[in-house]
Amino acid sequence: MQFPILSVIVFTPMLAALILLLMKPERKTEIRVTALAAATFALLLSLWVYFTYDKSVAGYQFEEVYNWMPSLGIGLHWGVDGISAPLVLLTGVVMFTGVLISWGVDDRPREFFAFLFILASGVFGVFAALDLFLLFFFYEIAVFPMYLLIAIWGWVKTREYAAMKLTLYLFIGSVIALVGALAMFWAVKEYTGTLTFDMLKMEEAIRAGAFDRMVNLFGKEVPFQVFWFPFVFMGFAVLGGIFPFHNWSPDGHVAAPTAVSMFHAGVLMKLGAFAALRVGIMLLPEGALYWKWVVLGLASVNVVYGAFIAFVQTDFKYVIGFSSVSHMGLVMLGFSTLTRDGLTGAGLQMFSHGVMTALFFAVVGMVYDRAHTREIPKLGGMAKYLSWPAIGFIIGGLVSMGMPGLSGFVAEFPIFRGVWQAAPLVAIVASISIVVTAAYIMLVIRRVFFGEAPAEFEGHIGPISVLDKVAIALLCFIMVCLGLFPSLMAPMVETGVDNILRLLGGA
Repeated sequence: MQFPILSVIVFTPMLAALILLLMKPERKTEIRVTALAAATFALLLSLWVYFTYDKSVAGYQFEEVYNWMPSLGIGLHWGVDGISAPLVLLTGVVMFTGVLISWGVDDRPREFFAFLFILASGVFGVFAALDLFLLFFFYEIAVFPMYLLIAIWGWVKTREYAAMKLTLYLFIGSVIALVGALAMFWAVKEYTGTLTFDMLKMEEAIRAGAFDRMVNLFGKEVPFQVFWFPFVFMGFAVLGGIFPFHNWSPDGHVAAPTAVSMFHAGVLMKLGAFAALRVGIMLLPEGALYWKWVVLGLASVNVVYGAFIAFVQTDFKYVIGFSSVSHMGLVMLGFSTLTRDGLTGAGLQMFSHGVMTALFFAVVGMVYDRAHTREIPKLGGMAKYLSWPAIGFIIGGLVSMGMPGLSGFVAEFPIFRGVWQAAPLVAIVASISIVVTAAYIMLVIRRVFFGEAPAEFEGHIGPISVLDKVAIALLCFIMVCLGLFPSLMAPMVETGVDNILRLLGGA
């Protein structure tokens, strides 16, 4: 019997959260060490999954199946493919660096790390779930702690508003997606005569014709997949930040504490995109083919609009928040092409963008903690005091601009190649974002890190800790390695894409 590594990865943060909550609140050092130990363990296991995934075999690996509620067709079915394995690793990386960055949290660190780990457990669960009910279950677990983390430890001025806005948007989106998922569940039940939420069994039933039916819409017959795809895809894509349901995201980024912003942009937005892919596109391939032009249009708005809005921001964190909206638009753009290049690029972009935004928000947090302002006009000369964050932001900025030799180029080039194959005009319009992104990144670097430092900063900007330096170095190392050696990830992602294309071909 193989070691249940995915179960251990999913439940390690949950168990760590329970242990933390049982510790005495005044033992802050022990709490931090326990959190770091749990995060390190989860990272090591995620590295093991990533590097032992057999690309030559492909398909779902490390599978575990346990009967949970067989009378309802619900089971604990875990497994990862070439797309989800890198996202499990991404979650481990962001969890580890998030703990390092949050070492200085002094306001109830026990509860802070516990809620952060519950969130991490939910994220791991979604990426590893092969049961539709399980995916929704952990999806909600991932969303719920965000409200508390922002409302309690967030920026005082907007935390209550941002936390409630984020929660309402995401819960409404997930409820809409759940309605579509239940419709799919009952359609499979009627076709096969068995109750099952197992997504692999659902795929088999769909290929056999479980969704070859019509839905009566005001007297007009509409194909089942065409009708339900927008519900499922858009319901999840709200968390992915798709236009026009994106405006919860920048407010959430800005109000959240640093580690939560890292999780929010680094993995939670990928959670929405991944679920939209896994449930929307892979279980409703005919619907995906029918609606792909709508998704293509909305995603292109994301890419260009997000870049222009980021360009005019004066708040350091809002720049990165709207930049995330723009770059997540590239993920959705890659999905919408339904081509090998586009889907491969989208898979790589989810990982690259997750690492990049984790680094960005870590740097913003370091600057804000010392300068006590995020207003770009009030900043300047930070490289004089904070050389590590300055170097980290420059490397992250080059990744954001798609500079060759870094992970951003490896991800964005195949996306644009896929978009060109599907819709050349959209590729031309979306490419405007490359120029605008370069403009706002260079402006932020010049205004925040170079130039004349305000006189009031002299003697008041302290150095960052060794743990902060470790986090910056690790995140930069990953982006450089993936940029120089794309073969570390691209072939793995391609194996997951091949399965998606087989499902689309079967449509």
